[in-house]
Amino acid sequence: MLFYFIALFTAAVIVWLNNRRNESNRWAAYFLCSASIGGLSDVLMENGFYHAANVLQFFNYTVTPYGVLVFSLIYADAAEDRRTRWKHKIFLLLPLLFMGAYELVSDNEQWFFNLLLLWSAPYYLISCYLLIMSVWRERDTRLKRNRFITTIIVVPTLLAVLFFIYMAKVVSPDFEFFNYISVFIIYSLVVALLCTFMYGVLGVKLRFEHDPMESTMRAVSTGASMLNHTIKNEIGKIAISTENLKSLLPETNEQSKQHMQIIMNASNHMLEMMSRIHSQMKDIVLKEEAVQLMDLVETSLVQHEALLNGKGITVEAVYDITPVIQGDAVHISEAFGNLLMNASEAMPNGGRIEVMLSAHKNGVELSVQDSGIGIPADKLSQVFDPFFSSGKSGRNFGLGLSYVYNVMQKSGAKAVLTSEVGKGTRAALIWPRKKILED
Repeated sequence: MLFYFIALFTAAVIVWLNNRRNESNRWAAYFLCSASIGGLSDVLMENGFYHAANVLQFFNYTVTPYGVLVFSLIYADAAEDRRTRWKHKIFLLLPLLFMGAYELVSDNEQWFFNLLLLWSAPYYLISCYLLIMSVWRERDTRLKRNRFITTIIVVPTLLAVLFFIYMAKVVSPDFEFFNYISVFIIYSLVVALLCTFMYGVLGVKLRFEHDPMESTMRAVSTGASMLNHTIKNEIGKIAISTENLKSLLPETNEQSKQHMQIIMNASNHMLEMMSRIHSQMKDIVLKEEAVQLMDLVETSLVQHEALLNGKGITVEAVYDITPVIQGDAVHISEAFGNLLMNASEAMPNGGRIEVMLSAHKNGVELSVQDSGIGIPADKLSQVFDPFFSSGKSGRNFGLGLSYVYNVMQKSGAKAVLTSEVGKGTRAALIWPRKKILED
């Protein structure tokens, strides 16, 4: 039983420390911690600390299903916004308060487990349903795989806990469940470790929502910073030496001066290129405020109007809603501009772009649909990778979509891209309900 406590409590600490800002991670750590104290209560019981053991057992039985359900609601984006989410949390606490009151006035163990099963069974079953549906509804292939792995790790063990603890205790309060539950705990740990090595989804950080792009973006950001610094220094030396050589050349040596100017122009071009790469790959620091999305889109379209018209591209904007969201206006505008540029590059002979601002099942969606060449299915999963090119002109060095992805991920939102060869590409920026300030 001590192993049971150590394994689950350690997992809880790692999950919490890995990403304390992520609410689903915090609640995952919460329910893992509450589940772990079941093992500790048995150890205390064996050593004669009966009162402390009973208190821990009560919290283990009542708090764990509550923590599991709140985690599942948040993980599956089932709560609409923060205010609704708080109402859910408070409402779901009512059975726990009732069980606490019952425990104070009665010592009938059989009825305690009967009442416990009455509400904990729906909590566990709804949690399993939410986790499974989160996989079913997810369209982003990266997140879908992560959700699937989380589900196969968590759901079987939750069902085992429901059957071998909560249901078994109703049949026989003295039922020894640990030998059965330990099999499922070991299963969850083994699957988690296998996924760590195969996919890096949980990794040593054990994130329930670990984003496989995060480590890549951090590595590229660091590399871009180092490369930018080194190249700027070296090009600076070339520029100074070139200027010195120009001053030493006689006025009549026009040909040599022309070659020197070519070197100067090439140096300046390389500096500008590195600045552009670095600006899109450096770590993003958001300054969030209330953003009127429709106004931001309109402003960006006006800024790109001349360029798009020059390429023979018509733009149609449709605003089904006019929401105000919490976000960084500068980075959102830049991300949207990148989507417009990507769409224009996919239509070298002109075409049509449809911009749509609409409601999404999870919140708000801003999409850019082009009528361009499209992206092959075998390349679609790579489009957000830094320096990946889908075969377009590549003037943004393959960093535009990586930047978009990075901005949305940092904002607690997501970017989704779908495409069909010959029919065009659709890029969507999706903000969750918790980011909506006004509909």
